[in-house]
Amino acid sequence: MAENNVSKTKKLFTVCGLVVLALGIILYFAKAPMGLNRKIYDLPIFLIIIGLGFACKGFMMKPGAKELELSKKSFGEFLTNNAILLAMLVLVIVICILQPRFMQIRVALDILTQSSTKLIMALGICFTLLIAGTDLSAGRMVGLASVVSASMLQTATYANRFFPDLPQVQLWMPILIAIVACMIFGALNGFLVAKYDMHPFIATLAVQVIIYGACSLYFDMPPNNSQPIGGIRPDFAQLGQMRLFAGIYQGFPGISILIPIALVICVIIWFVLNKTVFGKNVYAIGGNREAAVVAGINVFRNIMGIFILASCLYGIAGVLEAARTAGATNNYGNGYELDAIAACVVGGVSLSGGIGKVGGIVMGVLIFTIIQYGLQFINVSPMWQQVIKGVIIAVAVAIDLTKYRRK
Repeated sequence: MAENNVSKTKKLFTVCGLVVLALGIILYFAKAPMGLNRKIYDLPIFLIIIGLGFACKGFMMKPGAKELELSKKSFGEFLTNNAILLAMLVLVIVICILQPRFMQIRVALDILTQSSTKLIMALGICFTLLIAGTDLSAGRMVGLASVVSASMLQTATYANRFFPDLPQVQLWMPILIAIVACMIFGALNGFLVAKYDMHPFIATLAVQVIIYGACSLYFDMPPNNSQPIGGIRPDFAQLGQMRLFAGIYQGFPGISILIPIALVICVIIWFVLNKTVFGKNVYAIGGNREAAVVAGINVFRNIMGIFILASCLYGIAGVLEAARTAGATNNYGNGYELDAIAACVVGGVSLSGGIGKVGGIVMGVLIFTIIQYGLQFINVSPMWQQVIKGVIIAVAVAIDLTKYRRK
């Protein structure tokens, strides 16, 4: 019986994938003779990629896979569990109709580039959400890492150097200092939460204010006096601006170095959460802290590790953000934590703790970035963008709470 179910599922994914793949190939070779170049742009390439993805999923499906039920109940559950994703797909289709230029590889790469540092930050904040907490200091840590790293990595000839007498140090040193500075504040977050059982909202709110004050004092030091930090060294700027495979074929803009960096960090975090004792402890503490204590898990040590690891990721995101923009101010990262929390929730990380996957977080970040980028692409008012973003967050949390109550 199980083999029959899997066989049906495999056939469904494989056939759908091959159909989409064939459609993409046909359009790719037919668009030039039919004069569709300016109407569908790179749509055939996207169809080929999507078709290959579905076909590969079908081919790799093994016995024991979850059965696909075609019923009214299962259809309703599918709509509930994927409401945000389906809404995004509808929005993308509408945007492509209004502005066919949205169907370009260049646009897709821009979206992935913009998502990279946000994804690294969201991966950090997901650890605090998995234990039914949060981290309001995350955005300010991004700003701190940006300012600290940029202040020590300016060119020697820049007129308004932060440290006029500082020699040209190795690239890794300021980056390490910036990340360690964030980890110190992360340890403070963890200590307040683990030692005094302080609610993460209050603990991280207090640390957020401390970080912003400390960063502003540092940023205001003479001779800088709160001026935006510029004159970034080329080797540091390359860390966020380098393009891989640029010019591999005519018109290809290249892949931002931030994309593979974010991908590598995704793999590492997936391994930590799924293949290590620490990762299993994170889920256990989030699922039932009392039971975790009874099971012999050192809650204090694990909570400290969670906030320190999260702050390390915030520091990396801050350094990359400074490199990407070739500058920094003390207001970098302001409000980033709210977008990261929203992306995690949209990606299926439960606010009640103990539930969440790296793949879902990736989808959550991409959904938010695609919606924001797409609305800007069709010139929707920034005020309406905020309204739409708020509706998405409210719907995602409502769905999350509904699923939790059912369980």
